[in-house]
Amino acid sequence: MVKPIIAPSILASDFAHLGCNCHKMYDSGADWLHIDVMDGHFVPNISLGPPIITSLRKEIPREEGKPTFFDCHMMVSEPEKWVPEIAKAGGDQYTFHYESTKDPVALVKLIKDHGLKAACAIKPGTDVGVLYPLAESLDMALVMTVEPGFGGQKFMKDMMPKVEDLRSKYPQLNIQVDGGLGEATIDDAANAGANVIVAGTSCFTAPDPSKLISLLRSKVEDSLASKGVLDK
Repeated sequence: MVKPIIAPSILASDFAHLGCNCHKMYDSGADWLHIDVMDGHFVPNISLGPPIITSLRKEIPREEGKPTFFDCHMMVSEPEKWVPEIAKAGGDQYTFHYESTKDPVALVKLIKDHGLKAACAIKPGTDVGVLYPLAESLDMALVMTVEPGFGGQKFMKDMMPKVEDLRSKYPQLNIQVDGGLGEATIDDAANAGANVIVAGTSCFTAPDPSKLISLLRSKVEDSLASKGVLDK
């Protein structure tokens, strides 16, 4: 059984007011913060790194009963070398790209050995079948619905069969979608079986983020219930 999880991507936030923006998302009902880490090599952009995560963890310390989960999406070459740094900085989940490593099995073990949850992401051009040998050891699978690297891109509906396949084969697995998610696209993602929704631009530009987050959660909850996999 799985729960709806809404994870605003802080890549779309106002970095001059990052701490306040992150508190606003949690206060608006977000479950996780999605933290995009890009190195300028694996993707053609540079973004947040361990020092920012460290600062955010000081601003948002882990506290029982409160949402403080940091979902770190590592769009980096050599993801192995960053595992200790992200664990030290205060990350909770380490999401690596299948395309970035030669030994995903060993990387999953390394991540878990450092006390982090392990997740694997695939780009739009990568076959979903590469995740099947890993799925039983993963805490989450991420199906990218845009090409990784930049926020504000258009949602790729043709990625939804990957989500459907994963949900059919692994009903208990957290399945995340990332890219172009918002009010206009949530039905496609929810109906396919995604339960972890990354919403960056739509959340951070919404006049009322709490209203949007509530809508996203409701759509996912209804779909999971209809599939018989909703954790109540």
